Amino acid sequence: MATFVRPENALKRAEELINVGQKQEALETLHSFITSRRYRAWTRIHEKILFKYVELCVDMRRGRHAKDGLIQYRSICQQVNINSLEEVIKHFMQLATERAELARSQAQALEEALDVDDLEADKRPEDLMLSYVSGEKGKDRSDRELVTPWFKFLWETYRSVLEILRNNSRLEALYAMTAHRAFQFCKQYKRTTEFRRLCEIIRNHLANLNKYRDQRDRPDLAAPESLQLYLDTRFEQLKIATELELWQEAFRSIEDIHGLMCMVKKTPKPSLMVVYYAKQSEIFWMSSNHLYHAYCWLKLFSLQKSFNKNLSQKDLQLIASSVVLAALSVPPYDQSYGASHMELENEKERCLRVAGLIAFDVEPKPENREVLSRASIFSELASKGVMTCVTQEVKDLYNILEHEFLPLDLAIKAQPLLKKISKLGGKLSSASSVPEVRLSQYVPALEKLATLRLLQQVSQVYQTMNIDNLSRIIPFFDFSMVEKISVDAVKHNFLTMKMNYMKGSIIFGNKNIESEGLRDHLATFAESLSRARIMIYPPVKSASKLGETRSGLVEVVEKEHKRLLARKSIIEKRKEEQERQLLEMEREEEAKRLKLQKITEEAEQRRLASEFEQMKNQRILREIEEREMEEAQALLLEAEKRRTKRGKKPVLEGEKITKQHLMELALTEQLRERQEMEKKIQKLAKTMDYLERAKRDEAAPLIEAAFQLRLSEEEALHEREQKLEIELSRQRHAGDLEEKRRLSRMLENKRLFQASVVSRRETEFNRIQEEREERINQIIQSRKQEREAKRKMIYYLRRLVYCWIYYMKKGIFYLGECVQKKGGGVNDEMERKKKEEAERKAKLDEIAEKQRQREQELEEKERQRREELLGRSNAVPVRHTEPSTMARPAEAAPVAPASAAASLGKYVPRFKRASAEGGGQAPPPETDKWTSGRRSDDQTSQQNDKWRDERKSAFGGGGVPRSTWSSRNRG
Repeated sequence: MATFVRPENALKRAEELINVGQKQEALETLHSFITSRRYRAWTRIHEKILFKYVELCVDMRRGRHAKDGLIQYRSICQQVNINSLEEVIKHFMQLATERAELARSQAQALEEALDVDDLEADKRPEDLMLSYVSGEKGKDRSDRELVTPWFKFLWETYRSVLEILRNNSRLEALYAMTAHRAFQFCKQYKRTTEFRRLCEIIRNHLANLNKYRDQRDRPDLAAPESLQLYLDTRFEQLKIATELELWQEAFRSIEDIHGLMCMVKKTPKPSLMVVYYAKQSEIFWMSSNHLYHAYCWLKLFSLQKSFNKNLSQKDLQLIASSVVLAALSVPPYDQSYGASHMELENEKERCLRVAGLIAFDVEPKPENREVLSRASIFSELASKGVMTCVTQEVKDLYNILEHEFLPLDLAIKAQPLLKKISKLGGKLSSASSVPEVRLSQYVPALEKLATLRLLQQVSQVYQTMNIDNLSRIIPFFDFSMVEKISVDAVKHNFLTMKMNYMKGSIIFGNKNIESEGLRDHLATFAESLSRARIMIYPPVKSASKLGETRSGLVEVVEKEHKRLLARKSIIEKRKEEQERQLLEMEREEEAKRLKLQKITEEAEQRRLASEFEQMKNQRILREIEEREMEEAQALLLEAEKRRTKRGKKPVLEGEKITKQHLMELALTEQLRERQEMEKKIQKLAKTMDYLERAKRDEAAPLIEAAFQLRLSEEEALHEREQKLEIELSRQRHAGDLEEKRRLSRMLENKRLFQASVVSRRETEFNRIQEEREERINQIIQSRKQEREAKRKMIYYLRRLVYCWIYYMKKGIFYLGECVQKKGGGVNDEMERKKKEEAERKAKLDEIAEKQRQREQELEEKERQRREELLGRSNAVPVRHTEPSTMARPAEAAPVAPASAAASLGKYVPRFKRASAEGGGQAPPPETDKWTSGRRSDDQTSQQNDKWRDERKSAFGGGGVPRSTWSSRNRG
């Protein structure tokens, strides 16, 4: 890697390489300069170098190099001058866009230049063969060779720039500008795949922004400027998606906008919400979700009426009419009827999700969610006063379809209204944010609704109806379309009807019993007739006749009831038999129809396939013949030109020769030309060989003479340089000897000074070392004394606790025995117990005092012993013994007091009682641990272990605790 003293040198070197045509070397030079850690301080030259670097990257289409260089430059200038990075990136995108446009214009010019009939004859045989094999047109091939690489590079440029600028608060504006330019690129050139990828890239950038919240220079979405930039980018994405008719991506953009607003807990401006609902209504209309489309129009109407004060009355009337017509376009039945439980749950979840998008609630709560329906939207239309703003035609149509009962005239009355409504609409004024309202798009859905309403009302009046009559009262569709609409209505349980094609009739209602509507009509009719009969023939009030007929009335009623039951059973059996026969006939007819339809469809498919195959074969043969004719004509013209240039006689006429003959002639001519060319090349090679050999023969003696001349010159030069070196060496040696004589006079002074310095430093070193050793010994002694005192205190406290526990246990035991023997009163026992406790405490205090005295004596002896040991210098260690007359406190106690105490009923320790029972003989004396010989420093750990073992043996069993001390030698 080349290194430069100054950045200007790198730029100058790159320009020199570019001038000689070495762009690759120039790019590598600038890349090594940018990625070097040596030049990290930003200067104005860095910006110029980056301009030249991106120009080279664009010329050579090196997208990865450009991305790497921009990332390095971002780290250089991010904290110093971020505007420089913006200028470089703008220049980079401008260059890439210009080159892509230039390639596109060149491809168009090339296509226009090639689109000439006269140039067809000048095509080469290989071009004709290539066009025959590939099947590409000239424009497709030119686009693939010229335009596609530059478009691909431009797309990589946008993607790289977005990756560099992502999630940086200082580069938000440039990030938004790049995203807008990328959207315009996809829109201008209809790049749907790249648009989907671009949306996914922007979506991932926002997800990473929320995921890594501790990132440096992270944009704050709570800031109004940042939020507005992100919103503008998402709305531009939504607009481009709808213009490219990418409805799924447009819906995902709607979700992105809603998620962004839920993230910051804010609602956009009304102008943006108008665009949001306008695009959303368009998406739902394309997906045939008329209910959600109607709700979006209702939201648009509310926004326009509330916030747009400049809206004219005509525009408001058109928007309101669109709301009502969109609500009427919703099917009047539940489309989820008959679905499974899983499908219903999924549909419910999807409805709640879409309802959240439409309501645009940034803080959704489960209890506030509502399921959208046709009935709820009509109730909202009434509550918000939408019906007061619509046109008269829309109001009349609404009343006809929703409120009036016109079984035979509904479609006829609705048809002229629909024709008038289809002519309404158009572009709104500039004050409205909605660009255009088209009411004609609702006419097919309204015609379908009118048909459904007519069928519903007819089914309530008639039980059967002729198909021709039904087709006559529905002028919108032919009967096949009416049949499809009725099948959907029956499928979703909106109607109950059957069609009898043999009789040409339609049967409404079920066949079990009379329909509910017809039964109500007949019951009403019977009641009216009964009232009329009573009015015409009033009943005669005669008590005698009533008395005469009362006796046989019960029998008559019972007989009539039985007769009616038998008649009813017979009618039901006949109906069941008739239904079974009809069902069997329908099944047979359906099977025959399906079989015939299948046979007809198979025959039609075979006929269409054979016709398609024949047409395809004919087309292929025709194309082959045309291409063969074109190739034959081209070969004929080529052969005539070649023979005309050489002065030879042309071949036969074109009508008398074939393509095969022409191909053979062309191949023969090519073979002959190739042989002639090979002969010429061999002759030229032979001539060049002879010429080169002659040149070398002539140059050999001249080369030898020049070599000898140069050899003699170099020998003379070597001798002169050797003599000069010898003379210089003599002069340097003489000067060195003179310098040595001059410096030898101060050699003795140097030695004296060195000796004084060394002795002074040695004395100082010895003093410091002695002080250090003395300080270390003092620290060691003080720490040893502290440890010894601490261990003695711990040992003393533990002995004291163990003795107190021991005497407590013995005292309690003795108290129990006394209570059992004497059986005295409770008060006497308590007083005696208090006295014994006081005596025991006094004895314990006495024992503790003796123990402290003994410890003081032992410490004094130990101190004296250490002083004696320290007083000796390098002497052999001698065992030091102490008198063995030092007895334990327990051994010094006399026997007589122990027996006296026992006779008085006081507590006596076990070892005193044992000595008293043994006749007052003292136990054999034990050697005190202080009389044992002292060990050297190597045995310190063993003595410590011995002290621990003796302490365990003293307190481990139920014997008398000992007051002996184990010796420690801490050296």
